[in-house]
Amino acid sequence: MHEILNNLIGNELIATVIASAFPLVFILIYTLFAVWWERKVSAHMQDRLGPMRTGWHGIFQTIADMTKLLMKEDIIATQNDKKLFNIAPVLVFVGSYAAFAAIPFAGNFIGSNIDLGLLYIIGISSLVVIAILMAGWASNNKYTLLGSIRSASQLISYEIPTAIVILTMVMLLGTMNLRTISETQTAYFWNWNIFGGVAPIGIKILLIPFMFISFTIIFISTLAESNRVPFDLPEAESELVSGYFTEYAGMKYAMFMLSEYGNMYAVSAVISALFLGGYQSPFGYIGNSLGISWLVPWEQFFWFTVKGLSFVTAHMWLRWTLPRLRVDQVMHLCWKYLIPYSFATLIIVGFITLI
Repeated sequence: MHEILNNLIGNELIATVIASAFPLVFILIYTLFAVWWERKVSAHMQDRLGPMRTGWHGIFQTIADMTKLLMKEDIIATQNDKKLFNIAPVLVFVGSYAAFAAIPFAGNFIGSNIDLGLLYIIGISSLVVIAILMAGWASNNKYTLLGSIRSASQLISYEIPTAIVILTMVMLLGTMNLRTISETQTAYFWNWNIFGGVAPIGIKILLIPFMFISFTIIFISTLAESNRVPFDLPEAESELVSGYFTEYAGMKYAMFMLSEYGNMYAVSAVISALFLGGYQSPFGYIGNSLGISWLVPWEQFFWFTVKGLSFVTAHMWLRWTLPRLRVDQVMHLCWKYLIPYSFATLIIVGFITLI
């Protein structure tokens, strides 16, 4: 997208600013929708109505809540480490926002088409762990510190099976570029990687079970990385009030919320690109059928957004379905099940790749 804007505008600085602003605008609009959507999903699962008064079916409720947060007083306790306390919410948002630079929303709609896109996303997302530890420590509160330690141990642990699954897909596809990975899956669902990709039919039959295993492992791991139920121990309300951001209010609290929902979409986008065709349509493009080439990128953006929001909805559905795991159960699941299974899948897929 940066290259296209640079050619159209002729000014690299302006093109860079516009390309950088798009993910930010997307995150803001998406978060406003996702918070409202989670309220409605949880309400209907519990036979309630949810927000109904502010706009049609409460559609403007999140905007009202965000306005309230922006107007609230910025409270900092006297015993807090003020520098780290103020830097943490900015850093946690930067880590989430920067990950969107390598995510392809369409064939020509990507912030930076770098060859090491997957490696970049894994690396830049580690900033979130640093920021969470910083927030927990700087708040000078035993509950926030405990929540940040839980989050760091959980994120570091579940990064391992996530990285192994990504390594499995890189070994199979020969690239870390998410745009290239999406392009290799073409515009029909039977060519998606979860169904064996574009390999010959005999290889596809061998790959499909291990693709489903890899898909399940990375989905569970990304649930833990985004601190969603049943892995919401860092924010366990019944134990830690609000976890590592208990002491935050106003805009700083809103930045933690933006980061959390941004992470949910980012991990969903990575799963979609790796296994479900990325921005590819499952049934082919209407624009190509009608000879309207300019419509194809918008179709790609639509399908990519729908796939990402489908996973986000699954996160919300699980939140109101499953109980929270204990700390030892969280570690047990990762180190005794997900990591060994992901290693076994890596070896088997590597052997099939040699075939």
